[in-house]
Amino acid sequence: MTGFGAPAPGGAIDWPAVEVALAPVVTAQALAATPQDPGYHAEGDVWLHTRMALEALVADAAYADADPAARELLFAAVLLHDAGKPATTRVEDDGRVTSRGHSAVGENLVRAALWRAGSSFAVREHVCALVRAHQVPFFAIDLPPPEATRRAARLSLSTRNDWLAAVAAADGRGRRTADPRDRQRIVDNCALWLTLCAEAGCLDRPRAFPDAHTRALYLADERGTRQPDVAAFDDTVAEAVIMSGLPGSGKSTWIAAHPDLVAVSLDDLRDQLGVDPGDGQGAVVAAARDRAREHLRAGRPFAWNATTLTRPFRRNLVELCRSYRFRVRIVYCEVTAVEQRRRNRGRAGDAVVPDKVMARMIGRWSPPAPDEAHAVTYVVDGAEAAGWPPPSL
Repeated sequence: MTGFGAPAPGGAIDWPAVEVALAPVVTAQALAATPQDPGYHAEGDVWLHTRMALEALVADAAYADADPAARELLFAAVLLHDAGKPATTRVEDDGRVTSRGHSAVGENLVRAALWRAGSSFAVREHVCALVRAHQVPFFAIDLPPPEATRRAARLSLSTRNDWLAAVAAADGRGRRTADPRDRQRIVDNCALWLTLCAEAGCLDRPRAFPDAHTRALYLADERGTRQPDVAAFDDTVAEAVIMSGLPGSGKSTWIAAHPDLVAVSLDDLRDQLGVDPGDGQGAVVAAARDRAREHLRAGRPFAWNATTLTRPFRRNLVELCRSYRFRVRIVYCEVTAVEQRRRNRGRAGDAVVPDKVMARMIGRWSPPAPDEAHAVTYVVDGAEAAGWPPPSL
């Protein structure tokens, strides 16, 4: 369960209970104290908008048509969609109120809070995906057709586009705008997003591809020249494994169980170079990339053993491997917050990651999505699964 509940379609919302459930992520008071741009949010503060959006969701036909598990995910996503605004809202010199980056910040706040609360990986990451992408239907329909379709395909691998449209439409209807046409345009664009995704075959399911290599090349094709249904020639020569996960999540244990893989270990390089985990890691990463290039040039399978917590860092590694015609598999490891802390505390001497460093890691931690590589394996609490987990409650 998400812990946020979900009222019956058209039913009353228990606001005191909602505020209690919300508090570990962000308080209702913090949302109420956060202003918004009066042009697109003439209703007022973020908490008022959130309440209006939840009421719009519960009254929506898409919510009524959803099963109880989906309703709980949708309710949580709409409740949390602007959780990042208190941390990102600024009043510019010209008086405009902005909150650039609030979707990404909100995603990280939600992930950390739900992880600490013991929410299941599948439920948490489906909610996070909806929070991260909740604004996409507002504008994606106006992108060039190949780019819009590729965006829909990419998102379908980590969430359902009909759910995303429902969250975005609730966000759109749950507001007032200085010009009513702006509100209507948002709602209309959400409906168009549904149509685009249905036509692309990825409305309520992942976009199908002939194979993983075709999918990887199509999603990386910014020129929009590749056809998703035409199998691409696979010229890869070997596979690189990129480990990902917080310290103490089981990455080295997974590597040890696969002795056929040569490991490029940043922990080992830190020891060799005498670099503390809390210090700058530039020299360690540079040395690791040099080691990786040796394996890539030799066409030799290997594993990159490091935390690799952010999508941009993983993207750089994936692109490096692809430039040598390597397939890439990301192996993501995770344990509960209690177990992760216990394991870190049990490390020897300087191997313990300081609390401040760990807090910074958790603040930018983003598990890999299925679109990031040829394959992504999830090892959560010791159970290994190939592929994105269904949002089972």
